[in-house]
Amino acid sequence: MSHLPQLTQKILLSCLLVSTLCLADENIIAVNKAEVAIDIDGKATEQVWNNAQWLPIDKHIVGEYPSSDDFSGRYKLLWDEDYLYLMAEINDDVLFDQYANPTEKYWDDDSLEVFIDEDASGGMHRFSFNAFAYHVALDNQSADIGPNKADGSSNFILLNDHVKSQWRRDANSPYSITWELAIKLYDDSFTLKGTHMPVKLTKGKVIGFMLAYCDNDGSSEREHFIGSHDIKPKDGDKNLGYIDAGVFGKIKLQ
Repeated sequence: MSHLPQLTQKILLSCLLVSTLCLADENIIAVNKAEVAIDIDGKATEQVWNNAQWLPIDKHIVGEYPSSDDFSGRYKLLWDEDYLYLMAEINDDVLFDQYANPTEKYWDDDSLEVFIDEDASGGMHRFSFNAFAYHVALDNQSADIGPNKADGSSNFILLNDHVKSQWRRDANSPYSITWELAIKLYDDSFTLKGTHMPVKLTKGKVIGFMLAYCDNDGSSEREHFIGSHDIKPKDGDKNLGYIDAGVFGKIKLQ
């Protein structure tokens, strides 16, 4: 390019930059605003849900890829100033919840896992609140990993005040459920002590996001883990979302 006039070089570089940014934006999911309040009742009857696009839960993470008779899923997103709203349609032939304690091996029960990185900054978060991995169980409790205990052991915690959820079966299909969630977003200053205010959501905000489903039909461990976004494996392992927010996708509020 050095033999071209300087002005021409600048124009070409500018075009290349714009093209690169546009390609990057193609991977960001646009989320519409909910202009009316959404009742979290598992019914998803509000007309405003029609303004949101269906997105698939179909990317392999753990286990064999399930048949459509075993599991399939899709989801929608909306937002307002206070919440990110999620509606998921899950088809699962067996709903399984083997642990009564919501902080005991919750990843081996059927659950919806919602990954949130409030400022889309990426980075490690397994033992911090740089990002969150909410495991929303069939009893509608939300578990995650907090900072290690004083003895260095893992600290599995409930963050039920972050996520309001409700699901219902489809009366015409015994294997189909509709799940609604309202999620408060907290920044990385969140701790388990004191009072913390959730972030107010605004148009144009970009958020790290990923969704997945833990599917177990009665085994000691989950049989499938299927997500909304492709994850590049590290040492052959795709189960990285609960560790590294850099594997999340991104959504943009509009």
